[in-house]
Amino acid sequence: MWEGGALFSGFLRRSLRQSLQRRVRCGILRVRDALSAQAQGCEAAEPVRVQGWVRSIRSQKEVLFLDVNDGTSLQSLQVVADPNLASRDLTFGSSVEVQGKLVKSHHKKQNVELQAEDIQIVGPCDTTAFPFKLRERHAADYVRQFPHLRCRTNLFSSLLRIRSEATAAIHSYFQDNGFVHVHTPVITSNDCEGAGELFQVEASSKTTEFGGKAHFFNVPAFLTVSGQLHLEVVAGAFMRAFTFGPTFRAENSQSRRHLAEFYMVEAEISFTESLQDIMQVMEDLFKVATATILSKCSDDVELFHKYLSPGHKDKLDHMLTNKFVTMSYLEAIEVLRKAPEVFSFQPEWGRDLQTEHEKYLVKHCADIPVFVINYPYDLKPFYARDNEDGPQHTVAAVDLLVPGIGELFGGSLREERLHVLQSRLDRLGLRDAYQWYLDLRHFGSVPHGGFGMGFERYLQCILGVDNIKDVIPFPRFSHSCLL
Repeated sequence: MWEGGALFSGFLRRSLRQSLQRRVRCGILRVRDALSAQAQGCEAAEPVRVQGWVRSIRSQKEVLFLDVNDGTSLQSLQVVADPNLASRDLTFGSSVEVQGKLVKSHHKKQNVELQAEDIQIVGPCDTTAFPFKLRERHAADYVRQFPHLRCRTNLFSSLLRIRSEATAAIHSYFQDNGFVHVHTPVITSNDCEGAGELFQVEASSKTTEFGGKAHFFNVPAFLTVSGQLHLEVVAGAFMRAFTFGPTFRAENSQSRRHLAEFYMVEAEISFTESLQDIMQVMEDLFKVATATILSKCSDDVELFHKYLSPGHKDKLDHMLTNKFVTMSYLEAIEVLRKAPEVFSFQPEWGRDLQTEHEKYLVKHCADIPVFVINYPYDLKPFYARDNEDGPQHTVAAVDLLVPGIGELFGGSLREERLHVLQSRLDRLGLRDAYQWYLDLRHFGSVPHGGFGMGFERYLQCILGVDNIKDVIPFPRFSHSCLL
């Protein structure tokens, strides 16, 4: 172990304690800091201020109790006050600033409480019109009707904290493993052929001199369905690169699985000829990011596992402690053909696996995530590397299937051989459109590969959420673009 590790750890603890003490002295505390104040030896002798929203209010004859939350933690800070400090506007949902002293709490579930000396109403809340009621648990489809207010609920505020930590954990994993973060464009002239239906971008005001519409960019432009092809450009100069941003699919679906706008994590690795290398990064990313989230957001994750998906914690632990399974597409088809279940779509060689097939394969493998590799040549896009394996004719592509979701990751080795790629683009009639892609193979090409992971599907997987619309702040889907 690094000699300075213990010294640095001690320095970090002192630094955090001193930072908290400074905030206490300055008089303004976040709820999370207030709750940890006694644990850090920072019970305040001087008055402090806490700002937030009232999550509950209980008025008794001799004492008034408030739970105040500012979004920094699932747990609220209990405020104890004289009933004379109450006013007509002090209600559930109102925003407040409370001044008082932090003292040791007699409440079993928290270390400290705030003895209020003054309560200021910053913004009153009309509780009769407010759609969420005190001490009521609201169904997800009801809460979804109020995208401008649903972050006020416990479950959705937990979701937003988890999303934030998950984003940081993913970035941290890539940075710790030598990946360069690249901002790939949202507007693009390529359609990442085969990735899905496109939203075309048009400038509403620009017209030609004859009154007709003109392309703002002089070429058709689309909202991106994937940053992969741009990452392949970067892979011509960097060993490892990743991107994490919004992508768009114009699928006319309102199902639990589809969004028109969602986030993708995509990575590209140069100088690799092994699909196993790509799969190892997928597995490591999943396990390391998830372990980080469970460590940093334990209370928030537990809320989902307790109330929304009982038993899911054990399933998640099972995924994290077992080596992921690998099977070929051919093996997968054989497993599905022998399955006792009756599928809506009959599994056959050369057909895409449907969600029902993917979920069964994971169940067949004891709910351990499954890599399915070596798909038929005609099922995957032009850039997947040809395995040149005779009659079967497969490509070096992989999907990672997880319990309850089906496909979470998709990836492949990329076809780096110029003559093979030229031949395939010629057959598809795409050579002119992708001449720039062929140029990458002209100038210092290397064997490489990569993958993409749907961020919202990942959150569904670790939290046990059934509907993808409940793991994104502002869901966009066909016939719905609220806010």
